[in-house]
Amino acid sequence: MTAQQMWEQYKTIAQIGDTPYDSWAFGDDSDTLAALVLEGKKTATASVYELYEADGEEIPQEGEYSVILDSRDRAVCIIRDTSVKVVPFRDVDEDHARCEGEGSMTLEYWREVHSKLFSEWMEEAGLVFTEDTPVVLERFEVVYRP
Repeated sequence: MTAQQMWEQYKTIAQIGDTPYDSWAFGDDSDTLAALVLEGKKTATASVYELYEADGEEIPQEGEYSVILDSRDRAVCIIRDTSVKVVPFRDVDEDHARCEGEGSMTLEYWREVHSKLFSEWMEEAGLVFTEDTPVVLERFEVVYRP
């Protein structure tokens, strides 16, 4: 099912009219991370603020909808952001790491994996990652799964 097809199903059921949505896949191992969302283990994600600026995109906002895609661009589910905040990388806390639902779900694991991933992404964009790099922390809930 495509993102558009899933969105049309959801919007009819939820009676939300022409509400906008985005569609995207998680950046690293999208299939595994989408499965964690479906299992209810992953209720948060993080991204680099400066990469939104570099791409000329707005950061996500509370209440916005996203269709989550797998590695083959098939729609997996629809989420709605329940909170969005921007903090320096060094200020991400244990609670956020746990809500990301990955690996050991500890802050130590989260920092290790995300510092590597964010460094690679920023280097590709000609930027440098530091502990001061602002990150966008999203909390979300699944609102639709077929």
